[in-house]
Amino acid sequence: MAKPGPAADAQTHSAIDRYFELSARGSTYGREIRGGLATFFTMAYIVVLNPLILGQGADGEGGRLDQAQLAAATALIAGVMSILMGVVARFPLALAAGLGVNAMVAFELAPLMTWADAMGLVVIEGLVITVLVLTGLRTAVFTAVPTQLKTAIGVGIGLFLALIGFVDAGFVRATGVAVPPVGLGIDNKLIGWPSLVFVVGLLVMLVLVVRRVKGAILIGIIGTTVLAIVVESLVKAGPSMGGERPTGWSLNVPAVPEQVVGLPDFGLLGEFSLFGSWERAGWVVALLFVFTLLLTDFFDTMGTMVAVGQEGGLIDKKGNPPRTKEILLVDSIGAVAGGAGSVSSNTAYIESAAGVAEGARTGIASVVTGVLFLVATFLSPLVTIVPFEAATTALVVVGFLMMLGVRTIDWTNYEIAIPAFLTIVVMPFTYSISNGIGAGVVTYVLLKVARGKFREVHPLLYGVAALFVLYFLRGPLEGLAGS
Repeated sequence: MAKPGPAADAQTHSAIDRYFELSARGSTYGREIRGGLATFFTMAYIVVLNPLILGQGADGEGGRLDQAQLAAATALIAGVMSILMGVVARFPLALAAGLGVNAMVAFELAPLMTWADAMGLVVIEGLVITVLVLTGLRTAVFTAVPTQLKTAIGVGIGLFLALIGFVDAGFVRATGVAVPPVGLGIDNKLIGWPSLVFVVGLLVMLVLVVRRVKGAILIGIIGTTVLAIVVESLVKAGPSMGGERPTGWSLNVPAVPEQVVGLPDFGLLGEFSLFGSWERAGWVVALLFVFTLLLTDFFDTMGTMVAVGQEGGLIDKKGNPPRTKEILLVDSIGAVAGGAGSVSSNTAYIESAAGVAEGARTGIASVVTGVLFLVATFLSPLVTIVPFEAATTALVVVGFLMMLGVRTIDWTNYEIAIPAFLTIVVMPFTYSISNGIGAGVVTYVLLKVARGKFREVHPLLYGVAALFVLYFLRGPLEGLAGS
């Protein structure tokens, strides 16, 4: 009897399975749901943190934004864009308001104009980058980056993630002196119960990962959260108050909430002005901010999708993930949506790697994460249960998993090894994905030119390197503009 052919096998899968390539990528609905949950728990902090950052910055008229409105809009835009990424790009990548960009908007951009004007610049940046995707330029630039340099980007992001985890948990802190600039806890000692909860949670998660337990990362986050709630109920560590009380919890104080459901206030949606900033701050300043936002969004997502793709084995021989154009398009729309929603540019989150480490391989995981963000608009008290000390354990574990790609780089070839090295180390040391990519691209082009190997450099990389030189010189340029 003849065995069923590929056509017959395809018929055995549901339309959803075929659309998302669930079986083709070796995944299951259970893995996707677990992955979506893990991604959500590792990035749900943005619902609390984004309002704190944006709410601290006053605009040019001295106005400040309502925290509740910011939280509701942050969760709404993150939910919609994550679902869009899952459905359109079918890639396990979630989006939310970008860290770093939101701080720049709050403390550098908004004071020069109204908040609506600042969000208008974010919308303009998103529209420009969307046009670059539709014309194929953004995708072309991505494919022009050498494969081993893309690998280095993933490794660098892994180190960056681990550092974020250690810092957010208070395991690594600034010392306040020149040497050493950072250290273990305070005075090279771990202090406070939250730090102990982080260490215990991390060790348990590592054991689960080594033992190949299904759902290890998600189980670790939930288990550490439960431990944190118990510890807080016994010792009353309280909040860190922005670092003033180093023995307290970094962001959320874990506790069973008194209220679970609350109606969201979406009053900030649509509060943006496209052209007010050009008159208030001047076209030179406005143009420099658009350029900085553009370059940051342009390359951060490139690095993020490579790193997530590498973690999930979704990268081809040239280092490209599937549906690259669709991924970049949705990410570009995220910048527009973030500005239109008054919550700053939304971008792909590297925390998505936690979901991929949990088994996610398709856009179903992103849909799950997005739905959870939409639910969070009504259940914001539940989001505040998970403290940094519990969620960041996943970032350290994922950082290790992403480091594994370092073995595929040819460290005997200095022309690629040096740019790869700078890419890897500059990211965590400067707390910026874009800075690491820029350092790698500029040195790669420089070394190839120095060796007379002009033709080995893709023509687009010359333009990218020139843009990054301008990016690194933006401080002096802004000084000239203000003089």
